[in-house]
Amino acid sequence: MTVETAQRLGQAAGLRFTRGDHRHSVLLGKDTRLSGYMIESALVAGFLSAGMDVTLVGPLPTPAIAMLTRSLRADLGVMISASHNPFGDNGIKLFGPDGFKLSDHDETDIEDLMEADLTGRLATPEKIGRASRLNDAAGRYVESAKASFPRKLRLDGMKIVIDCANGSAYRVAPTALWELGAEVIRIGCTPDGVNINEGCGSTHPEALCKAVVQHKANLGIALDGDADRVLIADETGRLIDGDQILALIAQSWAREGRLIGESVVATVMSNMGLERFLNTLNVGLERTAVGDRYVVERMRELGSNIGGEQSGHMVLTDFATTGDGLIAALQILAVLVQDGRSASEVCRMFNPFPQKLQNVRFTGGSPLEADSVLAKQKEVEQKLSGRGRLVLRKSGTEPLVRVMAEAEDAALVDEVVTQMCDALQAVSEPA
Repeated sequence: MTVETAQRLGQAAGLRFTRGDHRHSVLLGKDTRLSGYMIESALVAGFLSAGMDVTLVGPLPTPAIAMLTRSLRADLGVMISASHNPFGDNGIKLFGPDGFKLSDHDETDIEDLMEADLTGRLATPEKIGRASRLNDAAGRYVESAKASFPRKLRLDGMKIVIDCANGSAYRVAPTALWELGAEVIRIGCTPDGVNINEGCGSTHPEALCKAVVQHKANLGIALDGDADRVLIADETGRLIDGDQILALIAQSWAREGRLIGESVVATVMSNMGLERFLNTLNVGLERTAVGDRYVVERMRELGSNIGGEQSGHMVLTDFATTGDGLIAALQILAVLVQDGRSASEVCRMFNPFPQKLQNVRFTGGSPLEADSVLAKQKEVEQKLSGRGRLVLRKSGTEPLVRVMAEAEDAALVDEVVTQMCDALQAVSEPA
């Protein structure tokens, strides 16, 4: 991610989303990474040179950018963030005017424009865009998040630990909880540009679990760097993953008649225990490839309003067009307040199947297509037939094959994962 790449992206995306004679605009937000200043400036230059006005909102969660893009009727929304990655990484997420992530088709068009000769296509001097700052953006998002919490309820008397991963929600998430009446204990809320996700947040929830017990809190909430995912710690410090959160929200909404469609959408990594639990509610589990964009695409196809990932992405389309950790946490808190029970009683919805995930590193080639690996995969799947599942997939960001198996028999899970990893290592040169 370089200045040149970011500026070129701004020009290409600006041209791609200039449609019609109106004054076009883009909403631009970021997380707390030091490199965000540099990339923000480069993007602004690119968009202005394409004739787009830019509205800057500073550090805000990814779901806030999606919401504001739609609310302000912008032509495009941009979030500068590498989500849960270390501070040295950065990335750019794009949202259409409807607040949803761009389609593969739109992204391909932008990539083609980035490679094209744009001479004569950029704005003439009198049509260069203008940049401005929206000062009340954070307040708008806080009010939007609070609106997802039942109006008749309050969080008075609840003590909540919130870990914002030193990321984009460090101001808005604690504010929303406090304004709803909670006593808020903040950790991971002092960003310095290089400490985002460092030993905190949903990727390192140990600090949250410890703080919940130490402060005798009712609940702990861990967000990631851009606050589109969430994990929960109950009052004993025990971690609640995305599958349990999906189960809890699905049950609550089903009881209230708010669950739309016949399925909850999750990925191939979600536990079979979730699937069995949903079946008791007469609700199906629709699985997609790993990635919240695939979850959202399938939800839109099915008309479902609940979807998510075991890692903590929760997509609740009644309130948001992308994963929103704060809104998901508020749905859990609503159940706790209504039921009057502790988080440890409410949030443990099912007993998960034993599940094991192991990575195998490779250099080049396609190890998943090797004859010996395909033969071993077939053998393992026959062993698990009717008893469990095997999932093999390449990482999208590293030269790794991820091997996951689950079954009611933990020994069987260990056995098949070891066999599958041995087969992959035999055809994979070490990186």
